[in-house]
Amino acid sequence: MKDNRRDFLKFTGLVGAGLLTGLATPTVSSAKVLGNLEPAPPRNQKFNMSGYGAPKLETVRMGFIGLGQRGPGHAYRSSKVEGVQITALCDIRPEKVSAVKEKLGANHNPAMYSGKENEWKKLCERKDVDLVYISTPWHLHAPMAVYAMEQGKHVAIEVPGVITLDECWQLVETSEKTKKHCMYLENCCYDFFELLTLNMARQGFFGDIIHGEGAYIHNLMELNFKKDGYYDMWRLKQNASRNGNLYPGHGLGPVAQVMDINRGDKMDYLVAMSSNDFMMGPKAKELAATDDFFKPYANKSFRGNMNTTTIRTAKGRSIMLQHDVSSPRVYSRIQLISGTKGAAQKYPLPGKVSVGHKDWLTEQEMKDLEAKYQPPIVKKVGELAKQVGGHGGMDFLMNWRLVDCLRNGLPLDIDVYDAAAWSAIGPLSEQSVAKRSNSVDIPDFTNGSWKNNKPVDVLLAQGGNTNVKL
Repeated sequence: MKDNRRDFLKFTGLVGAGLLTGLATPTVSSAKVLGNLEPAPPRNQKFNMSGYGAPKLETVRMGFIGLGQRGPGHAYRSSKVEGVQITALCDIRPEKVSAVKEKLGANHNPAMYSGKENEWKKLCERKDVDLVYISTPWHLHAPMAVYAMEQGKHVAIEVPGVITLDECWQLVETSEKTKKHCMYLENCCYDFFELLTLNMARQGFFGDIIHGEGAYIHNLMELNFKKDGYYDMWRLKQNASRNGNLYPGHGLGPVAQVMDINRGDKMDYLVAMSSNDFMMGPKAKELAATDDFFKPYANKSFRGNMNTTTIRTAKGRSIMLQHDVSSPRVYSRIQLISGTKGAAQKYPLPGKVSVGHKDWLTEQEMKDLEAKYQPPIVKKVGELAKQVGGHGGMDFLMNWRLVDCLRNGLPLDIDVYDAAAWSAIGPLSEQSVAKRSNSVDIPDFTNGSWKNNKPVDVLLAQGGNTNVKL
């Protein structure tokens, strides 16, 4: 059965076929091939990672790969968590590694790897690394995560976890085979309003959840075309070769947790539609007219400005996701939860709650709700998280919670099935767009275990023995 599944997915492998050897990216024609595929057949689950607590680690020895946009902040904030020892750093650029090591100070003395394309493998092979933290360009996430787990390491990967369906299955099968965690670093699940509404939902405040909305609306035009922005222009290449929701996790993650996706419900199928590109193609042509550096992009077919993807779950709930990183719009993740007894919405700020159709709760009523439903994790480290920082503190909360789970042998809040399912919206939305917005089935990466898997206590009812060193 596994071989049959691989046959079904070998075409999706075309999208990532060259990724181990360089910074190649998929083509629009690949997305059209993907649109002809049917869902993979069922498989034999080796081990159910949902609810699995790995053996406790008194000290979590961490190695960081990728020290460009996100990696340095993660390394610095993780160094503030009790029980963490940073033992290795890696980036293709030596100056990036040296800068992070210097900032970490005398309490950490990591080995440094740089200068060659496969130096990251040496980091994964080290005996003094328990957790490999991956903040590299998207197309490198899967090969690095799989290799690290095969070397006996837990892994944490930045969003989106992977970019092809075949890579989703690789993560799942490797995690199950090795019994090593694969944490999907969806930091928005740890934002304060999202944690509050999750707690409210689990205590029944909203009644039965009917619908959720999320988005990543963030104008990245300038950064995408900036020569020293993303290494080797990798993000521009992604936008010039794929047409769908390329970054679904920020909007989807908190909604999926409220709906207990993979733990009582599952995403069943989706429909996706993209607008034309009105911004990136003209920008590339404008730059290419005066700068030869941009000539390779002048005739590219960029993804549409706005992608809207709708999802139906097995229990009949609906989710709407949007992705737009090239229009001059105010930043928004939308974040809407709608139930039979109430609703919550964040963006425009601040977050609001309603219990009827006439108006939102007053400022004082919101303060009363926050006092009543404030999650234990926020009570314990919320103020410290704001001091340490990272998107207002949610980056630190995410890293703190990951370390706390590993030190206390707790199941991860966001496991490998979440990493696969949430990331899969990317290539599946490409398929739907390529098929004139026809519906596309979403694979069940849990192999049916979603029916009996239990929600993880993200809100911290146990554990919490990890302190902070400011």
